[in-house]
Amino acid sequence: MDTLDLSYRLAVSLAGAAARACARGLPAAWRQRLGAEAPELPAGHWVWLHAVSVGELLLADGLVGRLRDAGHRVHLSTGTPAGLELLTRRLPGWDAGTGRVSGGAFPLDDAAGLESFLQRPPGAFIALETELWPGLLEALAVRGIPRLVVNGRLTERSLGRGGPWLRRAAARLTLVAARDEASADAFHRLGAPAVALGGNLKADLPPPRPLHSGWHRLRAGWAEAPVLVAGNTVAGEEDLILAAWSAARAQVPGLRLILAPRQPRRFEAVAEAFAARHLAFHRASSPWDEARVWRDVDVLLLDTLGELPAAYAEGTVALVAGGWAATGGHNPLEPVQAGVPTLLGPGFANFEDLVPPLVAAGRVEVVAADRLAVRLLAALAAATLRPGTPVPLPAALTGALEHTWNLIAPQLPPAG
Repeated sequence: MDTLDLSYRLAVSLAGAAARACARGLPAAWRQRLGAEAPELPAGHWVWLHAVSVGELLLADGLVGRLRDAGHRVHLSTGTPAGLELLTRRLPGWDAGTGRVSGGAFPLDDAAGLESFLQRPPGAFIALETELWPGLLEALAVRGIPRLVVNGRLTERSLGRGGPWLRRAAARLTLVAARDEASADAFHRLGAPAVALGGNLKADLPPPRPLHSGWHRLRAGWAEAPVLVAGNTVAGEEDLILAAWSAARAQVPGLRLILAPRQPRRFEAVAEAFAARHLAFHRASSPWDEARVWRDVDVLLLDTLGELPAAYAEGTVALVAGGWAATGGHNPLEPVQAGVPTLLGPGFANFEDLVPPLVAAGRVEVVAADRLAVRLLAALAAATLRPGTPVPLPAALTGALEHTWNLIAPQLPPAG
């Protein structure tokens, strides 16, 4: 152990000790991580798959199925309360009655937090996107356990913030399956010794799970109405979208709106904003009423987790937010794959591998904020009432799951 490793161990040990001393007063995410325990599985005979929060858990869908069907025992971990809520709901489907898939919180990255995970260590550790924990990676490296990153995403901004601890962690990775060329280059520069192009797993996700039966009531109540679905809104975008929706509604009477904020912590604030505007809205987390009541509802606030991918197919036109009031953007593939005409903002830096091919194929339109109302009206005029029929993606975007699997399979423990 050198000075760099020692300094990290000291820092996380102090932080962990302080957290345990005042656990009751900590946020829920910290308390959940303090209680994280390894699964009761034989050492070396399970795969640890880590997805930091909701978005990464949704991304894990195809990979979990592939690992499970190959006979591997899989333990998923996540680091946020919203992630744990979704994980709890998704585990039965991921396990599919096999008894091979479990899940729980991700531990603190100190000796006490990692203890149970190292007493019964996995046969391989896989992190989705960019989760580099120096303490865990050091402990796994000492034990010769493969340390993998799939769908690896690393921006220039993150690379610039990567200090010596992060660079040491990257140097201990066995393999990075990067999602695009820019991320592959960034991981190389961060110090990862083996980087390959795996492709974007978002393009190879299985079809979204069906919506619950209450949606039949909404469909009946809104059967003759066009619907705008706006997903993954961030602060500052609800006002823009409501203005565009209101302007379009003046020309398209009866136009309904489904709006899904990106962050669960903003659900209450958005609901209060809707109430202040005197909108006739319903919260998806509330009981679902009969069809005749839905005829009097103009807006559905989608304040639930995991339903947005399937909800896009309920729309006439989709707006993928995150690119009007921010620069990163969000995943446009879900409405595109559902066959719904899709508009998004110019800030799509996190999806530069996806948006240009989709624009070239005529599957999405990038729209400036000051043109949103005009382009939304044009899209509604050209669309059918419910165009949501699954449509294949451009061939250049597919095959990521197979390619990623071929890269990681040699590093996995024996199945069964």
